[in-house]
Parts: sequence; structure tokens; C-alpha cells
Amino acid sequence: MRPLTRSPGPLVGRREETVSIDELIADARDSRGGVLVLRGEAGIGKSALLDHAREAASGFRVLHASGSQFESELPYAALHQLCRPLCVPSPGQLADLAPQHQEVLRVAFGLAGGPPDFFHVGLATLELLSAAARERPLLCVVDDVQWADTASSKALTFIARRISAEPIALVFASRRSGAASQLDELPGLDIDRLGDSDARALLSAKIRGALDDQVRERIMAEARGNPLALLQLPRADGFALPDTSSAPTRIERSFQERLAELQPDARLLLTIASADPTGDPDLLWPAARRMAIDLAATSAAVTATGLAEFATRVRFCHPLARSAVYLAADAAQRRTAHRVLAEVTDPVVAPDRQAWHRARASTGPREDVAAELERSASRARSRGGVVAAAAFIERAAELSLAPGKRIERTLAAVAAHLDAGSPDTAATLVSTVQNTPLDEHQHAQVDLLRGQIAFVRQNEADGSMFMVRAGQRLATLDPERSRECFIDALEMSLLVGRSGDVLDTVLVAAASASAAARPPDILDALSLLNAHGHQAAAPLLRSALHGTDSPLWTRRPALALIVAAELWDSDTHGTVVDWLMKTGRASGSPLVLRLGLAQLASRAALTGDLARAMAAIAEEEAIAEATGGPPVSYPRLHLAAMRGRRREATELFEKVAATASPDGAGQLADLHHATAVLNNGLTDYRAALAAARLAAAYDGLGRPGMVLPELVEAAVRCGNTAEAALALESLTRRAQAAGTPLGLGLAAYARGLVTGVEEHYREALEHLRDTPLLPYHARAHLLYGEWLRREGRRKDSREHLRTAHQLLAGAGLEAFAGRAADELRATGEKTGGPSGHAYDQLTMQEVHIARLVATGATSNEVAARLFLSPRTVEAHLRNIFRKLGISSRRQLKNQPHLLTDQAS
Repeated sequence: MRPLTRSPGPLVGRREETVSIDELIADARDSRGGVLVLRGEAGIGKSALLDHAREAASGFRVLHASGSQFESELPYAALHQLCRPLCVPSPGQLADLAPQHQEVLRVAFGLAGGPPDFFHVGLATLELLSAAARERPLLCVVDDVQWADTASSKALTFIARRISAEPIALVFASRRSGAASQLDELPGLDIDRLGDSDARALLSAKIRGALDDQVRERIMAEARGNPLALLQLPRADGFALPDTSSAPTRIERSFQERLAELQPDARLLLTIASADPTGDPDLLWPAARRMAIDLAATSAAVTATGLAEFATRVRFCHPLARSAVYLAADAAQRRTAHRVLAEVTDPVVAPDRQAWHRARASTGPREDVAAELERSASRARSRGGVVAAAAFIERAAELSLAPGKRIERTLAAVAAHLDAGSPDTAATLVSTVQNTPLDEHQHAQVDLLRGQIAFVRQNEADGSMFMVRAGQRLATLDPERSRECFIDALEMSLLVGRSGDVLDTVLVAAASASAAARPPDILDALSLLNAHGHQAAAPLLRSALHGTDSPLWTRRPALALIVAAELWDSDTHGTVVDWLMKTGRASGSPLVLRLGLAQLASRAALTGDLARAMAAIAEEEAIAEATGGPPVSYPRLHLAAMRGRRREATELFEKVAATASPDGAGQLADLHHATAVLNNGLTDYRAALAAARLAAAYDGLGRPGMVLPELVEAAVRCGNTAEAALALESLTRRAQAAGTPLGLGLAAYARGLVTGVEEHYREALEHLRDTPLLPYHARAHLLYGEWLRREGRRKDSREHLRTAHQLLAGAGLEAFAGRAADELRATGEKTGGPSGHAYDQLTMQEVHIARLVATGATSNEVAARLFLSPRTVEAHLRNIFRKLGISSRRQLKNQPHLLTDQAS
């Protein structure tokens, strides 16, 4: 038998790579975990470098996994393979985990049923690996990670970012590909082809016996520095002339040529083995016996080729050998292999794998197989395997006999591919049904799906058009669903910041499609607002917001938040935020929880509780990273504007501006609004005016109202009284229609700025005294104090300027506090230096950790909240203690402005 393991010794031409691996292993020994992704073409030597990592990690526990080209659709297959030694004999080290994490992994690995909780799989796996690493350092080696299923890849990337304080080293090997991958963001090395001298040295060292010079040169030319090609090409019967194809294709041909010396039964045995990615002999041998294969003779013949070995696992000498064998078989042979594997696969233990084999064994429509694939899709989805669910249901559609079933399953597959983050595949699939006979309900469903695809592709105009068209199709068939389609279009446009140019289209379409009598809804309220303004629409908006049976936010939280902003209703806004947080925590929904945290952070910034805002932003960013999405920008903009540090804010604003979508008018409106607030605080009124004009020009819902006070203030300070008066008129109409203390208070102090009438400032203070938005109450004192000083009433002004300074400085609103301090000094009163806050020295993540620990949370609980390992939390705590000059968790409770909301 030819050995499949590589001989020990230094790797030719790989000194830099082995040094990097050795450093990674050494760091892990010292609890400074890390990851290294080895990237290169097939046969370039990645597997040899993985072997080097295993040899270097003496004393480590080593876990192995390998992605499989034929198993990339099965959720968490690679992750299960990696973690299986920790879970057997059952329960293994699963027993060391928190109960909820034990259940998460059992569901993910198909060992238990239950609702999906893919949101926490990465964290549960991190806890499992950390528990294993407490005994001795851990090395996790994953080969061919480019073929790992998407769910496993996400989990592995998540873990790789969170082991910096753990005795864990991760080494992945991945082929280069043009497709973007989360792994691309991890530290890595590109493994290049060997230079001429190293290639010759490898050839001489590994090929026994003398080589004819002409043959040697032919090998060198064919291999082009690819180590596997250098070792495998000489074993072929001859050499093809050099061509422009890649080395892996030539290597695969060299593997396939070895099949020629085998008898048909031996080739069939190899084909069955190549069709089963698990490498489980308990499947291979029964499958072979069903084909009446002489196992003793055929396995010996196969082993003699060096292509594979049959031991406790079936192992091919290289992944290319597996694919070469599978592709060398004709379609009928592959179907036969999958058929017998399906027959010997336990339908209770592995129903999805059995369905997977049965589907590949089918040549035409099979309703029984299609139905089983549907059930597999449902099971995969319940484990968070959205990619697998999409693949299963798509194949079910292909095997459907009845046209209606085929269309139904195809549309379900489109939706599944969208959930799996594959809009291009979804678009291709939906196009296959567009030219088939569809009823109006199906046409509407196609339009809805095309709309969702367009929104995901950031083609918001097409997205709205398709959703509106779906609503129009259903206007007479299903009026209630038709209205929902129109609201879908509006809600989606709000989430991407384009409600302005979509609102008119939606309202016109909804009005023309209206048929049956019904109570007024949110579309009616928005139509009234659009046609007759806030005074006429406010009662209906308020009624739609709070609802008769259930409030709007329980169905359309994004729309409810916007309506609350239109009504200047800070109390309802707080209620919606509380609902989002409670619902998000209870359901584990990343979408709901991220929306709630973003709104919580914005609200905290607007109420002057900057530590709470920082904590919420840190948690939202942690969830965004865990789910593979960018963090939400607007709460960070609000925080930076309120905090008032020019350099930090400018850096953030420039970054957001550079990454904003050209169509993301709402995001740009948030940016301009934040810029106006910042510069009004810094007394750069010209910059504030320019930004406020841009923000006020946005004609969407929710945003223009809050920027109008900034526009009035900046215009007055720049001497643009006519512009200030025009903005004040709009602000007053909105505030009077809403009738809330917040709106009336902001309109009153803006009126004082324009008119110079003292009573308006007093009215503002009266309205704003009991509102939760501390910064605006403080600014009312500041503006009144500034006016009094300019009127020569220095003594009266000091009272209001002191109050403003106390509130603003106490909350950490540095720019406005500095402005109040300057005004106080102008009255002849001295002020102290800037107030210090515990959070000034901490990162946002450290603020969140400190707040949680101070309220009694354990390291494990903090780790679960922020998707970190407990050891990493402890490392952060040591940094927090050092920065704050304290030594215990108990002392965190005494840190000012860190734990409690600011008092007004």
C-alpha cells in the first residue's frame, strides 16, 4: 500500500509559511489565540502545511475537519465534523456548557429537534472549544474550507475573531476563488508556486531513481511549480503537451488515469466512496455488498493505486482524487452510487442525507422524493441551515411532476435563496417561472419576490415598483393582502432610507386600488398627511400608531418609529424601543434586536445618557459582526454629534459619507443632521447651516422635523433671518399639530431666536422641563442665558447658563457644555475644567462590559451578550480596572456616569 501521509522533514520552499505557523502555535501556548488562513490553488502544498501545524503543536489537542465539495449544502456539516470528538461519547464536553448552549449545538448538529437558533451557534461552539482548551491548548485544523457549508463557515469565522485570549489556534486551508468569503477578512498567507530551484529540489527529493533529463524538463513545464503536480504527474503513463489549463485539471487527469488499471467492481467501489463525503465504512461496505462487490479483492486493488485507503475512515489521498473519481464515472454510475447509499442510510438517524442521496439518484420527476426533500428543507431551516433548505427545496422543484407543485416549490426556493443571502441565484430561479402560466396570486408572489431581490441588490426603485405592482394585482382578489403589499414597499423603503421618493408612488397606487369598505389605516393617514399636512393628519396618524386591536409597532416597528417621530411623540418612541428590546431578547431575532439596540442607542444619546448609548452601540456592533452585516450607522452619528468632539466626529462622518449608498438619502440626511448638531455645539454656524439645509431638503418621513430647530439656530446666528423665519413656520406647524411638550418646546425656543421675545424662551423651558430629552432642555437654558447676556442682564443670565453648563457637562455633551462655559466666562463667572466621566477612558465595548458586570452579571453572562468567550471578558475587565484605577467588580458600581441614566 502506498502511504497517504507525507514524510516528515522540512518543507521545500516554505520557510516563511512554517515560521508563521510556528509563531501562531507558540502564541496559542501562551493563551494568545489566533487564526491563519492558508490560501492557494489545489496541490500547492496547503495540506502539507497543515501537517506541519499538527507536528508543531506538540502537547495540543488537535481537532480536524475538512470541507467537502459534495456536502456544502448540509448545514453545520463541517462544524459537526470538527466538534464531534468533543461530543462523544455523549454528552462529552457538551456537559460543561450552559444548558441553552448544549441545546443549541444538539439542534445544529441534528441531534435534537427544535426551533432555529443559529444566532447562538457560534457562541455555543466557542464555549465548547474554550472548555476543551482548559485541559490543554487546542489546535483546530480545517482543510478545504472553501467547500465547507455556509453555516459552518460563518461559525468558524465568528470563532476566529474571538479567541485572542484563549489557548486556541485555528489553521484553515482554502483554495483561491473569485467569490467573496467571510474568511477573506481573517489573517492569512497566500501560498505561491515553488520557484524553479525549489521545484527541482522537491522533485529530486521525492522521486526515487534517476529521471531522464527530457522527462524532468517535461515534468517541470507541466507542473509549473505546483508541488502536487510535481509528485503526481510522473505516475501517469505519459505526459500531455503543455497547455493553458490549470495544474489541478492536469492533476485530476493523472488521478483518473490510475482508474484505467482497475476492474469495473473496483472502479464502482471508488465511485460509491467518492459519492459519500462522510467517509463512513459502515455506509460504504453495506452499499458495496448490495452491488455484489467482492470487498477483499476490490479494496486491495484500490488501495494499491494509492488513490484511497480503507480503515476506520475512508480517506482519499487528496480532495482532487475524490472529485476526479466522481467525475470520471458516467451519470448512470453516479446515480447507482447514490441509490445504494440512500438504501443503506438510516432514515431515522440521517433522514436528510438519505434524501440527498435519493435526489441525486433520480433521473426524472419523483413526487415521493420531492416531498421528502421538502421535509429535509424544513428540518434544515429549523437548524439555521438556510443554504441547505434552499438547495433541498430547489431540487424538490426539479423533481416535481405536477406543474402547480413545481411552481409552488420553485417560488419557495426563491424565497429560501433570498434568506440564504443569494439574491443572484434567487433572481435566476425566479426567471424560470416568469414565462410559465401563472394565476394572479402567483404573479403577485413573483412580483413580491422580485421586489425583495431588488432591495437586497440595493436597486430600491425596482424593489418598490415590483411590490407596488404586486399590490395592484391583488387589489380585487385580496384587498387586505394588497394593502399589505403597499405597506411592505413603504416599510422596505424606510429601512433603506428612501421613503421620500417612494411614498407618493405607494399612496397613489393604494388609492387607485382601494375597493372594499374598511376602517382607516396607516396608508390613509399618510395620504392625508401628504395631501393636507400635519394639522389635518395628526389625529389619524396617532390613531393608526396606537391601533384598535394592536399597536402598529407590533407589526411594523420601523414604520411606527417614523410615525412617532412625525408626531414628536418621545413617550411612544420610548415604548416602541422597549417593545423592540423585549421582543428581540425573547425571540433571539437578530433583525429585531439590532433595530431595538440602534433605536435604544439613539434615544440614549438624545436623552444625554451617553454611557448607555455606547453600551447599546457596542452590542449592536457585536450582533452585526456575528451575523455578518455592517453595523447601523445612525446611532453612532447621533452619539458623536451629541458628544461634540470635533476630530472623532469628523472621522466618523467622513467614513459614513464614503460608504453611504448613492441612493441612501435617508442615511445622508442622518449624516447632515448630525453634522448640523455638532457644528451648532462648536459655534461653527456656517457649517451647521450648510448641513442643516441638506438635511431639511430630504422630503421623507420622520427626519426633517428634528433638523428644523438646528436650521433656525444656525440661520439666525449667520444673519439669515428670512431663512430662519421660513424654517420656523414649518417647525411651528408640525409642533402645533402634534401638541407634544417636545415639539412645542423646540418650536418655542426657535421662535425666541427669531423674534427675540423673552416670553418665548420661558415658554420653551416650561414645555421642556419634564421631557426626557435632557440635551434640549439644557439647550433651552443655554439659548435663554445667551439672550439675557446679550440684553445686558448678566446676573439673570448666569442662573440659566449655570444650569445649562451643569446639565450639559454632567451628561458629557462637551461642545455645548464648552459653549455654556464660554458664555459664563463672558459674564465674569469662572467655571471649572471639563467634567471627567468613567467612560471617557473606555472603548464602547468596555463600557458595555463594565455596565453589565457592575449590575452583577457574570463573565459567562457578559460573554453571551457580546458574543465573546468568558476568558476574553476577563481580559477586558483587567483593562477596565487598569484604566479606571480600581481593582474589583464591586468598585465599578461607584463609577460616575457609567451605570445610571442622567438626572435632569
